[in-house]
Amino acid sequence: MKTPIFGLRAGILTQLIFLIVAAMLLINVVILNLYEKDLITEKVKIGELLVSGIEYITGDALSDNEQGLKNIHFGADYVSLIQEMLNTGEYRGMTIVNASGESVFSTGLDNEARQYGLTLAMTAMNTIAQSVNYKGVTWGVLWPRKKELYLSAPLKYRERVIGGISVISSLVPVYETLRRSERLVILYIAIDTIILALVGIYLLSRIVVNPIHKLLRMTTEYEGSESLISTGETPANEIGNLTRALANMLKRLDENKKELKSHIVSLEKANKELKAAQNEIVQSEKLASVGRLAAGIAHEIGNPIGIILGYIDMIMRGGLTPEEEGDFLKRVEGEISRVNIIIRQLLDFSRTSKEERINLNIHSLITDTVEMLKPQSEINKITISLALTAENDNVIADKNQMQQVFLNILINSIDALSEEGEPMEDAQIHIISKERNGLLELEFIDNGPGISVDKLDHIFDPFFTTKDPGKGTGLGLSVCYRIIEATGGTIRAESHQGKGMIIRIVLPLNSDPDTSSGEPG
Repeated sequence: MKTPIFGLRAGILTQLIFLIVAAMLLINVVILNLYEKDLITEKVKIGELLVSGIEYITGDALSDNEQGLKNIHFGADYVSLIQEMLNTGEYRGMTIVNASGESVFSTGLDNEARQYGLTLAMTAMNTIAQSVNYKGVTWGVLWPRKKELYLSAPLKYRERVIGGISVISSLVPVYETLRRSERLVILYIAIDTIILALVGIYLLSRIVVNPIHKLLRMTTEYEGSESLISTGETPANEIGNLTRALANMLKRLDENKKELKSHIVSLEKANKELKAAQNEIVQSEKLASVGRLAAGIAHEIGNPIGIILGYIDMIMRGGLTPEEEGDFLKRVEGEISRVNIIIRQLLDFSRTSKEERINLNIHSLITDTVEMLKPQSEINKITISLALTAENDNVIADKNQMQQVFLNILINSIDALSEEGEPMEDAQIHIISKERNGLLELEFIDNGPGISVDKLDHIFDPFFTTKDPGKGTGLGLSVCYRIIEATGGTIRAESHQGKGMIIRIVLPLNSDPDTSSGEPG
């Protein structure tokens, strides 16, 4: 089994690297802030030492000057010493004010920085408290930071405040130091990420990925219980439990598969028996219809046979001209053809045939079915009207089965319209066809007595009939329902007591003109 490029191992490795890098970067940010804070704190402490040193050497200059800083003169040695102290402490300048708030000394500062330092020095002198302030903005390591540090404190001599002092330092060197350290930290993060990712993917592959691949092989290569892997080598953890559970499941699946095969064989056998039983029911209902038709046909063919016998008797007596004999023989031939057509229609319908679905012209099939019923004595007193207006009447179905549906429906309508063997006055059957949304809708409407609503829901149930005992099997409409459903259509009935019956059939149309046509004969 091939491992996909973006498989489980690659996904775990990607997520692992992301988590390691994210964790290290977060730790780096925290350490960076702490390191920055420590450096600035150290810078403040150096400033405090610088202020103490300046206060000390300033006190020496005041040892012979009782007026404090007001009239003191700072000599070249003093200025040189102050500058050396500032450079040593990495402070760029300072400013001193006397008790009157006047600037008495300033070095290393521009005018703006000097004015800001004087203000802070006066504040520290008045509050007798040290303060740390920041001014300006520069780029730190990861984001903008304060640019300059102002340390202000009161200047004392013999426990007496004689002025104020502000020392100023740039924080840019601090950030440069942090950036140099950050480059080294990033290198360490990259090295640690590679090492931890390799170790992590090795451990995860051993604990998770490899057992999962083993499970995948177990499922994809499964062909039966003999192909199950040994579960004795699985680890005693959740993956091991899952492997053992899967092995047991596949084993049960194999057992169920064998049982399923056995059930399928039984179902196939039962299906064949059921289909045979259904075919027998359909054929028995067809034969019942044939028996009904045969009674009418026996009466119908009696007349042509009588005519045939009369013509034959006249020919046998002789004394006819050749023209008369030829005319009688043609008439005899016509009557025999008439009888042959009636009998052939009955035989074709009653013949047992295999189901064969072809393209049927439903209009022609309905017309032929009505013609088949004409020998019945009752139908001569019933008006059958055809309104077959659907433009497309092609349906894929079995011809004999579909004709049986139409015949059963028409026979039921004839029986409903007949009272004690005679049709009721103004008995009518209307057959209508419509095409709608790719479907063929057929309606068989009679103006008989109809049936009650409580019985209407059961007319398609097997052996349900409203006819007198001995006059119906109760299978006709049940067989119709099965045939129409098997064709992919629907059949339903509508009726109200005393208002006739409507049987509505909906069939899917065949819109493919290349389908082989089976014209009903």
